[in-house]
Amino acid sequence: MTAYLVALKAIVLREAWRFLNQRSRFLASLVRPMVWLVVFAAGFRAALGLSIIPPYQTYITYEVYIVPGLCGMIQLFNAMQSSLSLVYDREMGSMRLLLTSPLPRGWLLFCKLLAGTAVSILQVYVFLALAAVFGIEMPTLGYIYLFPVLVVTGLMLGALGLLISSTIRQLENFAGVMNFVIFPMFFLSSALYPLWKMAESSPLLRDICAFNPFTYAVELIRFALYQQFNGWALIWVVVAFVTFMAGAMIGYDPARGMLHRR
Repeated sequence: MTAYLVALKAIVLREAWRFLNQRSRFLASLVRPMVWLVVFAAGFRAALGLSIIPPYQTYITYEVYIVPGLCGMIQLFNAMQSSLSLVYDREMGSMRLLLTSPLPRGWLLFCKLLAGTAVSILQVYVFLALAAVFGIEMPTLGYIYLFPVLVVTGLMLGALGLLISSTIRQLENFAGVMNFVIFPMFFLSSALYPLWKMAESSPLLRDICAFNPFTYAVELIRFALYQQFNGWALIWVVVAFVTFMAGAMIGYDPARGMLHRR
C-alpha cells in the first residue's frame, strides 16, 4: 500500500509542479471561459432571450446558464492538455519508464487522471471566483456540492484524453486530432444552449447532443451548482469513464504496442 501512495504522491506533485511552471497554461484556462462569459454571452443572450428555463424550472439569465458549461469546458481543455503531456512524455521516454514500474498499469494511469483532475478543479474554482467578481454568483452551498461532481467529470474527461493519447504516435498529430474532439464535444452539447432549443432547430442535432457524454457532464455540474442531483447524468458519466478508461488501458498495453511496432 505504501508503494501505491508513493506513486500517487509523486505523479500528483509532478503534474502540479508542471502546471505551476506553465503560467501561460493557467492564464489561458481562465481567459478562454471569461471571454465566452463576458463577450459572447451578450450575443447569445440576444438570440435566446433574457432568460431560459432549465430542467429544474428556474428562470436564470443566460450568463448564469452557461457557467456550468464553461466549467466543463475548462475540464475538457485541461484533460486534452494533460493528454498532450502524455504524448510528449512517451516521445521523451519518461512515460515508458513509468509504465514499466512494478505497480499495476491501471493504478499508474489512474494516478495520472487524479493529478489532472486536481489541476482542473483548481482552475474551475478560480474561474467561479472571477465570475462572482463580475456579479455572476451561484448558491453558496452549490460550490460545495460541486466538488465531488468535478472529481467525477474530471476523471471521465481525463480518461477520454488518455484514450486519445494512446492512439497518437507523434506529437505533431495531436493538435489536429484535438480539433475533431474538443470543439464538436463542446458545441454539440448543452453547454451553451438547452437541448429543447436545439430541438427547435434540428431534431437530429438534438439527438447527437443527447448522446454526447460531455452533455451529461455539463448537466451534472449544472444541477450540482443548484444543490440538486441528476442521477441519469451521473450514470452516463460513470459509464463513459469506465469505457474510456478500459480503452486507455488497452491502448497502453505493452503487448499491443509491440504488435503495433511489428
